[in-house]
Amino acid sequence: MTQIVSKKLDSSLFVDAARAVVGEVGRVSTGVHSPAWVRAGALLLKAPTVFTIGTGRSGLALQMAAMRFMHLGLPTHVVGETTAPAIGSRDVLVAASGSGSTARVVRAAQTARDQGADVIALTTAADSALAKAATEVLVIPAADKQDFDGSASAQYAGSLFEQSVLLITDALFHTLWKTGGSQARELWRLHANLE
Repeated sequence: MTQIVSKKLDSSLFVDAARAVVGEVGRVSTGVHSPAWVRAGALLLKAPTVFTIGTGRSGLALQMAAMRFMHLGLPTHVVGETTAPAIGSRDVLVAASGSGSTARVVRAAQTARDQGADVIALTTAADSALAKAATEVLVIPAADKQDFDGSASAQYAGSLFEQSVLLITDALFHTLWKTGGSQARELWRLHANLE
């Protein structure tokens, strides 16, 4: 097994790392094009059904977003779950891929468009295959997982993109929730009670 830690760990290293992570996410959040996110929110609100797809950590972040969309009362499914139905006309697929070239995500986006659904793409690459298949492209100005020289982020691989997917979709949820006027108690009734 490779020795990963070569320095003695101390609390100052952790504090520096935490500041770096939070600082990078803050910079990304101020760099997003908010009108595109508002348009994406409008697509979600009018969709008969919302689907999400991503792989790895991006997919996990979108699963959390899917849960929040469900809490808003939007019929929501995660692609690949056994109970996810077929996507249809006017539905929305929210698809995340840092590079915009993840084959499974791009194929799903193309299928969704073929079925008459809208696609909201979350990516770092505005000219990617995923972006070209999308109705609305949400560019997250972060590193993709192959940013080995650390030019866009000091963090490992696509960490900044994945963190940003979670936090910015949470910001979108918060915007939709506050605009809709529902009280937290109303959303709570949709929380899972079979655990």
